[in-house]
Amino acid sequence: MTVLAHDLEHEDAFLADAQQYRRELLAHCYRMTGSVHDAEDLVQETYLRAWKSYKNFQGKSSVRTWLYRIATNTCLTALEGRRRRPLPTGLGAPSSDPVDDIVAREEVPWLEPFPDDATDPSAIVGSRESVRLAFVAALQHLSPRQRAVLVLREVLQWKAAEVAEAIGASTAAVNSLLQRARAQLDAVGPSEDDVLVPPESPEAQDLLARYIAAFESYDIDKLVELFTADAVWEMPPFDGWYRGPHEIVLLSKTHCPAEGPGDMRLIPTTANGQPAGAMYMRNPETGVHEPFQLHVLDVGADGITHVVAFHATSFEKWGLPDHL
Repeated sequence: MTVLAHDLEHEDAFLADAQQYRRELLAHCYRMTGSVHDAEDLVQETYLRAWKSYKNFQGKSSVRTWLYRIATNTCLTALEGRRRRPLPTGLGAPSSDPVDDIVAREEVPWLEPFPDDATDPSAIVGSRESVRLAFVAALQHLSPRQRAVLVLREVLQWKAAEVAEAIGASTAAVNSLLQRARAQLDAVGPSEDDVLVPPESPEAQDLLARYIAAFESYDIDKLVELFTADAVWEMPPFDGWYRGPHEIVLLSKTHCPAEGPGDMRLIPTTANGQPAGAMYMRNPETGVHEPFQLHVLDVGADGITHVVAFHATSFEKWGLPDHL
């Protein structure tokens, strides 16, 4: 066997082994960017960089650690000069009046939902808190380097020295970045007391089923029973957000394009490790139900505490049909 053929064989073996980390690298890049589309591109770039620099890989760390280092720096480069991805509640405006006009802000690079891996339930449970919408939205308030340090230290449990080597900083700088990131996350992130009910639990499944039934039967008033008193509703790309079950119901009655039972159909699913409903809206011209919104729910002990209704043009990433 020639030296070239031997090297190519080793490279192929390395890349085949490295593919097992693709899903977790996708979640890592999603935490950094807040966009599943950007994350997919950045994972591709990570593997390309890994392939090109494979000959320089000396085995001083595991392949997994090496790939995370490349992915982190790929994200940091991509985030230079980019605006953060917020949810409407992160824009700093007060809650909106549900009967006012709703305004779409298409120029805002909104936070995107993250599809769970239906083929590997253990991966969903293992990464649930770290891809939770509220956590990823809070990460967007941090600088890219603060994000990188916090995720590597708090989510991946790397040592400060390992993070320092990965991002080309001193250990002291890493500790300082982490301290500032934690302080900012405490101010904007989910409370430690805010414990979500797992999506596979009977409580979450029951609430999701009742939520879906209320929309499908166009019994919007039923939603009042499902939301907690201070529940929040938001639906990017519209920039408003709404607090309280009565405000949410009034919003739905005022602005929802559905006119009666059967206009909306929802398929239960999960996103960001949370219960979700893929909503299809009937097209009045064709009678076909087309992708309309993906509702991602925060379910607490007392009911639904938060809904983000993302605009949807396709449910392909959730393995769902493009029409009903």
